[in-house]
This record gives sequence, C-alpha cells and structure tokens, in this order.
Amino acid sequence: MTTYGLLLFDTAQELDFAGPWEVFTTSRDLRDGGDDVVLVAERSGPIRCSQGMRVLPDHTLDDHPPLDVVLVPGGSGAREVEPYNTRITDWLADTAARATWTVGVCTGAFLLHAAGPARSRRVATHWQYEQTLEERGDITVVRDARYVVDGNLLTSQGVSAGIDSALWLIGHLHGREHARAVRRALQYEPAPPYLADEPLTSPLAFP
Repeated sequence: MTTYGLLLFDTAQELDFAGPWEVFTTSRDLRDGGDDVVLVAERSGPIRCSQGMRVLPDHTLDDHPPLDVVLVPGGSGAREVEPYNTRITDWLADTAARATWTVGVCTGAFLLHAAGPARSRRVATHWQYEQTLEERGDITVVRDARYVVDGNLLTSQGVSAGIDSALWLIGHLHGREHARAVRRALQYEPAPPYLADEPLTSPLAFP
C-alpha cells in the first residue's frame, strides 16, 4: 500500500495537484484499491487555489496518516508566501525525511528549497522561474527536462508536466505496464493544437 499526500495552500496551482491526483487515484483503482490519496493543508477550511477553485483538504498537518509520497504543487503561494511559513516548512522537512518519495510540481520547487529537501539537488521548475530559483543558491535547475529525478526527489516543469512525473513515479513503483494502463485510462496522449508543424521536444515518459 502506498499513501500519497498532496500538500495544499492558498493560491496553489490547480492542475499541479489535480493532474497527479488523477494519476494516483486511477493507479489505485486499477490496482483494486489499497493505496490512499489524501489532500493535506495547514488548516481544515477551504483552500482558495490560483485560478479560484475552492478545495477542502482531507487532513491537516497534525492529523494525516503516514505518507509514503508527499507532493508539493506550485503557485504564487509556493514562491512568495509558504517559504516563509515555518509551520509549513518545518512540516515539509520532517515529512519528506520520513517519506519514500518527495515530489515537486512547477514552482513547488521553491517551497522544497526553502524547507530543505531540494537543497544541493537537481530540480526542474516552470520555465519562467528557473533563473529566480537558481539565484536562491544551493540548487541546480535543469532547464531541458520535463521532469528530473535526483535520488528520492522528483520535480517537474510547469503545470501539466506534473502528470508526466506522476506517471513516471507509478511506473517506478508498480511497473511500466501499469503506468501505460493508467495513461490509457486517462486518455493522456497530448497533441496540442498549433504545434502540428513543430517536433515535440518533451516525449511522454511511457510512449
């Protein structure tokens, strides 16, 4: 059994956590249950996300089950607010030390840097914030990879890239064929309009 915990905070980017949520819950269902996927936040009330979606967490920082995977989404809160919230950073440092995998999506890497798990590591983040993150020091930003694995730290570029990294993770945990089955169930075969005349530079993790 794997327990996935997705951290929420105000202005978290919706797809950063909703995309991996779909991957993890679909993986759970295809494996006939057993895994658990939960939303964790500092408080029990509604979280107002980046684009206005309101989400209710399942647990607070004090009452969640042990987490095998902890995921941190991006959003302005991850860059500008939560890195200075010691309640969040202390929790994240402790939880990441106990977890098997720590995952950052988009600018969630800023919060992982502030809390410690991303320090002295190679990471990916949203292209608009690569330089800003690198300027914080003690971190190497990889600019040409949709997701980056460094030890038990998995980080991805912006927003939709979190789906790719989540697929990689369940493939690592449960096998490539399982990850392919999840991808098929989600009908995740990106073919963005207006890119038809350009080569894709970021292939899927499981083509």
